[in-house]
Amino acid sequence: MRLRAARLLALPAAAALLALAAPLAAPAAAAPAAPGARAARAADPAGARGPQAPDRAVVVASYNIHHGVGVDGRLDLERIAREVRATGADVVGLQEVDRHWGERSGFRDQAAELARMLRMHVAYGANLDLDPLQPGQPRRQYGTAVLSDRPILEARNTLLPRTGGREQRGVLEVLVNVRGVPLRVFGTHLQHDSQQERLLQVAALKEVIGTPDESVVVVGDLNARPGTPEIDALLEDLVDAWAEAGVGDGYTLPAEDPTARIDYVMHSGDVVARTAAVLATEGSDHRPVVADLALPGAEVGLGRRG
Repeated sequence: MRLRAARLLALPAAAALLALAAPLAAPAAAAPAAPGARAARAADPAGARGPQAPDRAVVVASYNIHHGVGVDGRLDLERIAREVRATGADVVGLQEVDRHWGERSGFRDQAAELARMLRMHVAYGANLDLDPLQPGQPRRQYGTAVLSDRPILEARNTLLPRTGGREQRGVLEVLVNVRGVPLRVFGTHLQHDSQQERLLQVAALKEVIGTPDESVVVVGDLNARPGTPEIDALLEDLVDAWAEAGVGDGYTLPAEDPTARIDYVMHSGDVVARTAAVLATEGSDHRPVVADLALPGAEVGLGRRG
């Protein structure tokens, strides 16, 4: 049972979710990053580091919650909380999350309420950020969230490229500490109706990820099937947890009778996926995907503690 109080980290769209970080817009081209400490450690000969701690288990999930509206057309955020709890996940990336958005979700702050119901910490990335309908009311926001049973040490939201009048997308980055191992989580939701735009967004996402010192997990509704150019581009640097440890097709959409796998948990090469599962749901039009990961014990003590 999680006993930590919920804590919401959220600032307006394109702003970092912790006050110490600066607002970010769609990233510009940057020079290739120098190899991080994680890559250097992976290149060390076995035994050069001496005795190390055991690997750390962490369960990670990705779930597009469709602003809490299920296959029955009914808004039920409490049902979403029950389904998230049933995953057993320590870290959850959520997509299509409303904050005071409108009547469709009762103008509720879904990120904060889910965190409270699940007794988890949360960071929110507002990719759409509109004025309230009435002066003095909260801003109307729509985007992604990351829930964590460990404190969130850093968070920032970066807007991704878009073309024409398509929906603004973003990537929400958080840093957590899993029993001594730092883990950098990136949650995103890519464009659904343009492969060209998804490819631009994947290129920007890869720049945001860079070459961090920490282990990496990417979660999200990528709106692309395995074997497509955008997924192949991500897998140049990451591992698909379902391909590594899942059984069957792993379809996640539509929830009632899925025929496509577009929701993913990916991870850096120093992480191992032990199992992966797609869970049945009534709370959304997507099914959640869950992966049981092992973080490298060699990284214990190398990051900030939480």
